Amino acid sequence: MSTEPVNVDDFKELARQALPKMYYDYYAGGAEDQHTLRQNMQAFYRIMIQPRILVDVSKIDMSTTILGYRISAPIMVAPTGAHKLAYYEGELATARAAAAAKTIMVLSYASSYSMEEVATSCNAIRFFQLYVFKRREISTLLVQRAERFGYKAIVLTADTPRLGRREADIKNKMITPPLKNLEGLLSVKIEVDSDKGSLLESFVNEAFDSSLCWKDIAWLKSITSLPVLVKGILTHEDAIKAVEVGVDGIIVSNHGARQLDFSPPTISVVEEVVHAVKGKVPVLLDGGVRRGTDVFKALALGAQAVLVGRPVIYGLAAKGEEGVRTVLEMLKNELEISMALSGCPCIKDITRSHVRTHYDKLHSML
Repeated sequence: MSTEPVNVDDFKELARQALPKMYYDYYAGGAEDQHTLRQNMQAFYRIMIQPRILVDVSKIDMSTTILGYRISAPIMVAPTGAHKLAYYEGELATARAAAAAKTIMVLSYASSYSMEEVATSCNAIRFFQLYVFKRREISTLLVQRAERFGYKAIVLTADTPRLGRREADIKNKMITPPLKNLEGLLSVKIEVDSDKGSLLESFVNEAFDSSLCWKDIAWLKSITSLPVLVKGILTHEDAIKAVEVGVDGIIVSNHGARQLDFSPPTISVVEEVVHAVKGKVPVLLDGGVRRGTDVFKALALGAQAVLVGRPVIYGLAAKGEEGVRTVLEMLKNELEISMALSGCPCIKDITRSHVRTHYDKLHSML
């Protein structure tokens, strides 16, 4: 690009130019026909903002709290793996950028640097993302390490009993990047027939516990004093079940459209999840956020915050730590403008009446 990026999407092209094709495809790609990947963003386009005028917006306060931890804006860093493929400092750079933005980073179990290295890289509030392995003792050790090194919550990713069919990774024969958090715990050199899928897919299908079910939340809560959030909920039925089994928070997510294609875009179901939990636990949204107006819409539909994944990776690939800082700052600046122009001086002023969805339009025609 001939000019400096002016929005988050500009970083995607910079990342494409900077990365080897295999790595760019790994980060950017979705499952199968990538319908959900497109819809994750396009669903935001179908929601209109209904601004209020003549409100004093001379001071805008974007700060909020998640599980009691105050952050500068309701924009968090989603768990994404293998940051070192994007930039040599990997998650260390991402963690510093998140700390500078005064927000929460959810560290992936598949980080290029160990959770201990990330924890000691800078002072900040961080959560740890967990998958449950067939060998449960591995997951137990990961949780214990996270607790010991100051992570403040466990984010259980629950939508991956098997890896979704990511055809770009299959074509590229994408290999499993080094998993620092599993060193000495699990061999990642699994012998497979690479003609039948990516090596990453084979590792996940061999190592992850596909028998994981709701009763196992009690097991997870029994091995840690940290709050447990479940990531991957897309229906009111699962939201109700999550509250029943005692989770401390819900992340509405379709795994960045990398698991089941034709699952719903997250912004289209967040409201039904919010209604299902009835305020008993916080609901966060992950997927498709590219603008401050997207954040505003998610908050208006009841989410307490959003998580941002690919834009962070694109910023990291393009400009390292500075790129991640810029991406987060862009989203915060756009949210601030959206709040000012909508008549919302602080986060609690953003209400359901500030947006109009496709379903509202249909209902008004009945």
